[in-house]
Amino acid sequence: MLKIAVCPGSFDPITLGHVDVITRAAKVFDKVVVTVMYNSKKRNTGLFTPNERVELIKKSVAHLPNVEVDFHSGLLADYVQKIGAVAVVKGLRAVSDYEDEFQQALTNKRLAPQVDTMFFVTSAEYMFLSSSLVREVCSYGGDISAFVPEAIIEDIKKKAIITEG
Repeated sequence: MLKIAVCPGSFDPITLGHVDVITRAAKVFDKVVVTVMYNSKKRNTGLFTPNERVELIKKSVAHLPNVEVDFHSGLLADYVQKIGAVAVVKGLRAVSDYEDEFQQALTNKRLAPQVDTMFFVTSAEYMFLSSSLVREVCSYGGDISAFVPEAIIEDIKKKAIITEG
């Protein structure tokens, strides 16, 4: 039986920190499904549409043969059960991430008892990195090459200029 993990997030846009966690998860699981989730807390702050995010992620993880990309707008617990996942993989940057992630993990465990949440601590060089930081730096014309995969830099620049400037 394949051990499938879901790596959910808003990924607006995907960063090198995300890719770090996804790459490490791909070494542990037979298949990792990176899933763009609709986040009601971030309703009007998106730079990219869900479909655009899926495409950016596909470009960013093309080198990982056991990684797929999808979109889901409902409950994560329903999604992981639907695809037969055994785990949810989440990256933690700092202690401040833990409280929200812990609450989500406990909720998902209640809704899907057979699915565990695994936390991967982000590599030190990416602990400060967030999608919102990338969007802000790019909107002011800053260099984002140390923050996102090379394959998507131009996509982000085009969108940030059109949307932000």
